[in-house]
Amino acid sequence: MKLYDISQEIFTCQIYEGDPEPEKVIINDMEQDDLYNLSAFSMCTHNGTHVDAPKHFLQNGKTIDEIPLEHFVGRVYVAEHHGEVTADDALGILVKANGEEAAQRILIKGDAVVTLEAAEVFANAGILLLGNESQTIGPENTPMAVHLLLLKSNVVLLEGIRLTDVPEGAYLLNAAPLNLGGLEGAPCRAILIEE
Repeated sequence: MKLYDISQEIFTCQIYEGDPEPEKVIINDMEQDDLYNLSAFSMCTHNGTHVDAPKHFLQNGKTIDEIPLEHFVGRVYVAEHHGEVTADDALGILVKANGEEAAQRILIKGDAVVTLEAAEVFANAGILLLGNESQTIGPENTPMAVHLLLLKSNVVLLEGIRLTDVPEGAYLLNAAPLNLGGLEGAPCRAILIEE
């Protein structure tokens, strides 16, 4: 069994422009003669590798704790793509994923941008999760339309993953988010398991 850690390290992670950066605080330090080490941290729920729930863009959308874990854990297909993902590209990815019986969750490897037309194809296919390497699923300058379409269809988004060392194909995914009750997103430690 081979494991791929596809998460960013929190304190050196990429952040979406305008979001606060993660911060750590050392409370107790054995090097300073304290009895034990103790630290705290703060971060935006969308720093690094994270999951978007519908509440991120929909006022009455589901929060992260209301989404069944089945969205985040299960078979997944990793597809490599560079540039804009068109509707035809999305259909091609779904055909490959269906062949591997992994069409409920799709991860896109590469510097890809999901277009609104591709998002519609994924939403109509009824997938549970769509992931990408960028800090946002749609075009960075106008991500809202793609988010709205997918999140209204209850497709959760896994953003900021790292797939450089992962070959295309089917895997088991565990991207369970922190259980942050009432919030619109959460960081996660995403891993792929090669079957």
